[in-house]
Amino acid sequence: MNKVSRRDKYFLRDLHQEIDLYDRKLAYLDKYEQFASPEDREETAKGLLTKRASLKKTAAELVAAGVEYEEKDLPRSFRAVNLEHKDGNSNLA
Repeated sequence: MNKVSRRDKYFLRDLHQEIDLYDRKLAYLDKYEQFASPEDREETAKGLLTKRASLKKTAAELVAAGVEYEEKDLPRSFRAVNLEHKDGNSNLA
């Protein structure tokens, strides 16, 4: 196995990009994808959500371990949550 396991800011950036990709796939699935049955749609969505959850968990572990990241590299779904938290805190002051 030639792939070196690295856990640095670049690895985290790539994880964030992959999470964003899954977010886009899920949005496409909801809006445009057609399935033979609702069960097929649900099964496909469940698979995508499972993969995304695994990536999100790994990213959260890296952040908790102190790996640096830039706000601009966060997936859009993470940025929306961060903006809500920032806006909510600023309104309290």
